[in-house]
Amino acid sequence: MSSNARFSPSPDRPLLDVDEARERILAHFSPLSPRRLPLLEALGLVLAEPIRARESVPPFTNAAMDGYAVRAADTSQASHAHPATLRVIGEAPAGGATPRWREGVIHPCLQPGTAVRIMTGAVLPPGADAVVRFEETDEAFEATPDRGRDVVRVFRPVRPGENVRPAGEDIPAGSLVLSPGTVLGPAHLGILAALGYTWVLVHPRPEVAILATGDEVVPPDRPLEPGRIRNSNSYVLAALVTQVGGIPRLIGIASDQDTDLEGRFRAARGADLVLTSGGVSQGDYDRVKEFLRTRGRFEIWQVRIKPGKPMAFGFIDDVPVLALPGNPVASVVAFLQFARPAILRLLGRADLAPIRVRAVLTQHVDNSGRRRHFVRARVERRGDRLFVTPVPNQGAGVLSGLVSGNCLAVIPEDWPEAPAGSEIEVELYDPNVLQELLA
Repeated sequence: MSSNARFSPSPDRPLLDVDEARERILAHFSPLSPRRLPLLEALGLVLAEPIRARESVPPFTNAAMDGYAVRAADTSQASHAHPATLRVIGEAPAGGATPRWREGVIHPCLQPGTAVRIMTGAVLPPGADAVVRFEETDEAFEATPDRGRDVVRVFRPVRPGENVRPAGEDIPAGSLVLSPGTVLGPAHLGILAALGYTWVLVHPRPEVAILATGDEVVPPDRPLEPGRIRNSNSYVLAALVTQVGGIPRLIGIASDQDTDLEGRFRAARGADLVLTSGGVSQGDYDRVKEFLRTRGRFEIWQVRIKPGKPMAFGFIDDVPVLALPGNPVASVVAFLQFARPAILRLLGRADLAPIRVRAVLTQHVDNSGRRRHFVRARVERRGDRLFVTPVPNQGAGVLSGLVSGNCLAVIPEDWPEAPAGSEIEVELYDPNVLQELLA
């Protein structure tokens, strides 16, 4: 990330639109320097190196089923009425390099008319080219299978290669398996383990310091006195940071005194991003705005967004700071529009945009003020169409509106109103909602 540009704070500048504000913020973020981490710590992180297969997977041709390794040609005429009778010359358990050949076997490979009893995953014996499942032999009719039997009867023909996993069927040796930029999921970790990787080079999780501000804000476990409110913002923001893939670090609550703010910002040193909530509006005691203007390298702006017009972004001691509104809903909306993509970029992710769908608005929405309005709403499928309905209380401090909704209905800034029946864009703030809509 870059912090070389020195900003000129101008609170009188015209409002920035949401997209321009986002791009200006993202211009100062880049993926964190790669770090080699243990495999299980890399889940959800972005790969920072190409992965080539050191060996084939599977490394040898093996049985895909329990049964008998055979020469397919020996079963070509097999049926229940006329089974193929083969002499059993050995047994191949999984984990052995070669079968356990029966006494008297002169040539350690399958000759015409012979078979080897074999378990799933065992090396296919020399001379065999197929596996007949136990269910297709007379062993299926035995209450207690006789492992020492001398012959087996096969009731069905098998094709060459049937029930056999060739060496390199999954991954050929030397092939490019995973490219840089891959977001590592459970299956990717399985592939890496199969190839012998226990550490992998990835972009690490960013550490995000979270600071609540205001003389009126107290911790959740403190009894409320007149004029006080409990700190919910830090916990919502910490959960959002975790959901995106970052590591939240709560650094407390700062009063409206500059000395307290300074101490809290010192506690944020070493973080990859600082999020603050409150103190950036036009009130007499909104000290964060003034502190950032005088102590840091900051550009302070207001954004054409509803809720959450006042916000700020810049650097203190080369640490990027995104100052969010104090109202809980406005703080969440601003996080989703600006902090979320910044954290994703630190992670090395390319998919910075939220999940968006189109839906029909069921109720009229006013958009006075010509700002991009993120309406808390619920989207649902009715037949083959999606419909979105605003939740009842749209106050910027009504956190329950986010709980009762499952999306943000987006009213463009150039719409003074959105009539019922309009088709609009909807942003899903929970990725699980998309699965519900597609079900």
